[in-house]
Amino acid sequence: MKFGLLTAICEGMTFEEVVDFAAENNLECLEVACWPAAGAKRRYAGVSHIDVVNLTEEKAKEINDLCASKGVEISSLAYYPNTLDPDLEKRASYVAHLHALIDASAMLGVNMVTTFIGRVTNKTVTENLEIAKEVWTPILKHAEEKGVKIAIENCPMWFTDDEWPGGQNIMSTPANWRKVFEVLDSPNLGINYDPSHFVWQQIDYIKPIYEFRDKIFHVHYKDIKVYQDKLADVGVMANPLQYMSPKLPGLGDVDWGKYVSALTDIGYKGCTVIEVEDKAFEDSLDSAKRAVIQSARYLRNFVS
Repeated sequence: MKFGLLTAICEGMTFEEVVDFAAENNLECLEVACWPAAGAKRRYAGVSHIDVVNLTEEKAKEINDLCASKGVEISSLAYYPNTLDPDLEKRASYVAHLHALIDASAMLGVNMVTTFIGRVTNKTVTENLEIAKEVWTPILKHAEEKGVKIAIENCPMWFTDDEWPGGQNIMSTPANWRKVFEVLDSPNLGINYDPSHFVWQQIDYIKPIYEFRDKIFHVHYKDIKVYQDKLADVGVMANPLQYMSPKLPGLGDVDWGKYVSALTDIGYKGCTVIEVEDKAFEDSLDSAKRAVIQSARYLRNFVS
């Protein structure tokens, strides 16, 4: 397994600076945040370290030459919008940028995009599957033509009141994975596996690794701490942030030994990246860098 970083936490750094930072800390790969120039309002979104819309063959070569010189590869181009947004104008803009990521990923030879399927929050799973088939069939056709794999993170995207009750990403549970893979039967569609989202949903985060071993294209390292006293007070139907908080690996409830052990059981050889979303480390860029270094130091107990 290759060990690296999701660059969304490196806001304010250039791509060159992020590559240098990764190399200095023996990180082998980068999941590169590639949001549109207009950015996004939510936390940990809107960062863009590669301008995919204006990428040229010449620029792609410069990027690849830089990465090769530092011994750091790009694991994926990352963009996490709600591609099923009920606002059709927003939906179209999100999908258009996702197509740009597919083209850029192929041009760079990365051949991986990490994102969300999306969801209409107030519609049922069945209704969302129908919309996903309509929206995603042409996206996947494009990806197949370009030889690009698309890995969907299993975050429900339910953190704020306006995301209630369904969240903004239907691929949030193993049950929904089976349904999506049936409706969107493409060898290029898979999973960006993050155990933390299963912890607060009270889902076994080890068992699905074995069932979906052939669909795990990319892996995240992020932890979650569930505050049991708060959960006992507000219950599982409360906004999740009322009873849990994202933490650095090792500071939450994920058993990282069991998690990495399961990945080695299935022979996973792809990229695994640290995702920092811990509020205790977001007061400055220096704090974000320390968070990455601390996470890497801890995870090297399990990942060589």
